[in-house]
Amino acid sequence: MNKFTLCMLILLGTVCWIHAGTSQLLQGNQQGTEHSMSIRSKTFGKTPDGKTVQQFALTNKNGMSVKIINYGATVTELTVPDKNGKFDDVVLGFDNLDKYLTNQSYFGCIAGRYANRIAKGRFKLNGKTYTLARNNNGNHLHGGLKGFDKVIWQAAPIRVADGAALLLQYVSKDGEEGYPGNLKVLVTYTLTSNNELKISYEATTDKPTPVNLTHHSYFNLAGAGNGDILKQEMMINADKFTAVDKNLIPTGGLKNVHGTPLDFTTPHTIGERIDSVEGGYDHNFVLNRGTDTLSLAARVFEPTSGRVMEVFTSEPGLQFYSGNFLDGTSTGKENKVYNKHFGFCLEAQHFPDSPNHPKFPSVILKPGKTYKQTTIYKFSAK
Repeated sequence: MNKFTLCMLILLGTVCWIHAGTSQLLQGNQQGTEHSMSIRSKTFGKTPDGKTVQQFALTNKNGMSVKIINYGATVTELTVPDKNGKFDDVVLGFDNLDKYLTNQSYFGCIAGRYANRIAKGRFKLNGKTYTLARNNNGNHLHGGLKGFDKVIWQAAPIRVADGAALLLQYVSKDGEEGYPGNLKVLVTYTLTSNNELKISYEATTDKPTPVNLTHHSYFNLAGAGNGDILKQEMMINADKFTAVDKNLIPTGGLKNVHGTPLDFTTPHTIGERIDSVEGGYDHNFVLNRGTDTLSLAARVFEPTSGRVMEVFTSEPGLQFYSGNFLDGTSTGKENKVYNKHFGFCLEAQHFPDSPNHPKFPSVILKPGKTYKQTTIYKFSAK
């Protein structure tokens, strides 16, 4: 029995275990751990075709919590304490499903089958050219017209050693959005007792196919809707970035960040040099990898609240996006307006357009192999 099959049996067993109609799914002390955890669920809304979307709330012993809906495997809320113990929601999003159904900003979702861009929506694999949906200036972005952010995932709480966890599963069928192979995907969100949001990914396929998954939350460590993120200090552990053209498609070359506005090897506020970057930050950084499976990719500090977010990942790249296309046209949670630069994304991933650049780290998943990725967003305050 392979690991994917085992996880599916666990998922199905957990779903059967949940008592229909209850709002409280798991609560209390986990066996073998000292901390308490809880997971609650409620109906978040219905899709136009009548499918029910659930929201799951995970809470750890410190009072930190995360809310996730099974539409797009989307994080809708993440409450984190500041230096005085005050909790704020630090991710952008909406209070209702209808806005998630119509918004195009990818708030909090899992992006796939291929996160980021593929040039002209085409790639060649084993001598065959595949054509994908073009949904971004003639290019393919975040899985296409109906990527993983726009589907309902199967979801169930699970028991894990280091916190409260939610397991989500989706099967992307052969030919979906133009991709080859039936792709089975598992994503596990874990809220640990160390105030970490840990995201673990696994995928298997029955045909060779490109796979590049990422998490797309917009963060504002001052609190969602509480002004822009330009004074927040960013460090990115990368000496190089992938050079891109005017449509943000990689040229195939890597450029050194030193001496440029993209040099975050030492902390700089996001707004300090942003006017020197045409359009704002939307770049893939080539991470300096350590010997550990998980390496520190980035650190962000918000001076007023004292909140710190560190990103650890197994991935080779990190897309830093400074919310350049937020325009205040839709209101977020608590009717707050999200204007330009009101949130930033740190998307751990492989490089954009990798299927068309053989020198980039491979994104091709083959039958019999398992795609694996882990990314951790760790929160503290000082």
